[in-house]
Amino acid sequence: MRISDVLRRKGTEVATVPPGTSVRDLLAVLAEHNIGAAVVSPDGAAIAGIVSERDVVRRLNERGAALLDAPVSQIMTAEVRTCAPGDQVDDLRRTMTEHRIRHLPVVDGGRLAGIVSIGDVVKSAIDALESEREHLVDYIQRAP
Repeated sequence: MRISDVLRRKGTEVATVPPGTSVRDLLAVLAEHNIGAAVVSPDGAAIAGIVSERDVVRRLNERGAALLDAPVSQIMTAEVRTCAPGDQVDDLRRTMTEHRIRHLPVVDGGRLAGIVSIGDVVKSAIDALESEREHLVDYIQRAP
């Protein structure tokens, strides 16, 4: 299965925030969309970084409540791993596991084209196993 198949099922919408967005406003975006990370982008297409709930929690512990008024550019991950629509989900699962990454932006032609979470990857694996099970059950029931 390819990343494009995952995006076809879940959609290509990506929550983005400009680098100057306050951490407080980021939290509102994450809550509004019920997501765990947002891509930091000056224009909705280029990727400046990615920022997650984990980033907020870790920095909040270090810096206290003043962090809420800081820009997300101070806590984002600037070196963002990405994937392409043609990449295999199995390869992405390995990358996410090895590097302990929960969200990977999808880039197509140099532009942000979607985002895939570890939950999306797990769901695709479960769907594939369920499909295989259905085929096996169908095969067994048709056998003489």
